[in-house]
Amino acid sequence: MEIAYIPSPSHGVLHLGPIPLRGYAFCIIIGVFVAVWLGNKRWIARGGRAGTVADIAVWAVPFGLVGGRLYHVITDYELYFSEGRDWVDAFKVWQGGLGIWGAIALGAVGAWIGCRRRGIPLPAWADALAPGIVFAQAIGRWGNWFNQELYGKATDVPWALHITSATDGRVPGYYHPTFLYESLWCVGVGFLVIWADRRFTLGHGRAFALYVAAYCVGRGWIEYMRVDDAHHFLGLRLNDWTAMVVFVLAVTYIVVSARLRPGREEIVEPGADASGEDEDDGEAGSGASVGLDKNSDKKSGEQAGTKGEKTKAEKKPDGESGGKNVVDEKAAGESGEKAGASGGEKADGTEGKAAGKAVGDADAESGAGAASGVAADAGAEVSADSAGAVKSEAESAKKG
Repeated sequence: MEIAYIPSPSHGVLHLGPIPLRGYAFCIIIGVFVAVWLGNKRWIARGGRAGTVADIAVWAVPFGLVGGRLYHVITDYELYFSEGRDWVDAFKVWQGGLGIWGAIALGAVGAWIGCRRRGIPLPAWADALAPGIVFAQAIGRWGNWFNQELYGKATDVPWALHITSATDGRVPGYYHPTFLYESLWCVGVGFLVIWADRRFTLGHGRAFALYVAAYCVGRGWIEYMRVDDAHHFLGLRLNDWTAMVVFVLAVTYIVVSARLRPGREEIVEPGADASGEDEDDGEAGSGASVGLDKNSDKKSGEQAGTKGEKTKAEKKPDGESGGKNVVDEKAAGESGEKAGASGGEKADGTEGKAAGKAVGDADAESGAGAASGVAADAGAEVSADSAGAVKSEAESAKKG
């Protein structure tokens, strides 16, 4: 009875004329683009500049590829340096063979160089890039499907992987698709990091450490299922031991970092908010200009008030004119009070000034100074003492 299964591609490379298009390489390239795209969005959200992630990735990616290949070649040296093998194959990255442990380790060195050149803290950059890296791993694992490699034990489950190639010691049959297990696990880890970063406001490299710890948990049980040749130590594959050691280091970092540097970095890229600071400076300068204008208007009002007082002092204490001045000054005083009150309701006092000026022009000889003084300083309050002073002057003129 034929069982359901996941078919393997008949070949992992297509030829576009003389140019070979390899599925493994495409998966790696697509993964890098996803990591940079998502990392850039997260970096901007943290207050960084657009494009900074890509600039640093120019350093991190080549270092990561070299580190991943070195780890694979060193841990599986017999595939390249044993009898009957060609050591030149160690440089053929497109044929598969990248160790994630070496890629992350040496990639971090490249990222450190890029961050140092830009004056950026490496932990903050790593936090922004962490989900993108693990999503890139999820995509990259499908390169193993194209190469029919890194599968698990024989099985008859409906989602078994059908291996058809017999090269390099492979035995055609149905096996656990460990590449698929790890790809799905990486997707879950990516969403876990995004959620935890939002929920707990992770910073100072803790989001990246969470990614490393969570990935190691999955890599441990997936590695145990694989049947490809590997070095063993105390009954466990070398990568299992690596996963356990790295998991302990990542958890330790999370705990220690949370105690020493709680919270998240306030500034991740110096000078990233320079444009905002310029706008603030412009607003502050505009506010200062308005303040100076108001002070200037206030001084003008004070001068007009002083002139009005002098005018009142120079009036002749004539009985008839005094009687007339009483009526006129009362009217002018009331009009000035209304104009000043109206002007006080305005933010910049413009309307109050106009009203005070209109009253002063109507009767320049009787109470003009008082009305202009009150109206010119529209932003100030018209006190009861000023009104009393006007009435007192009117009564003195009547008596005279």
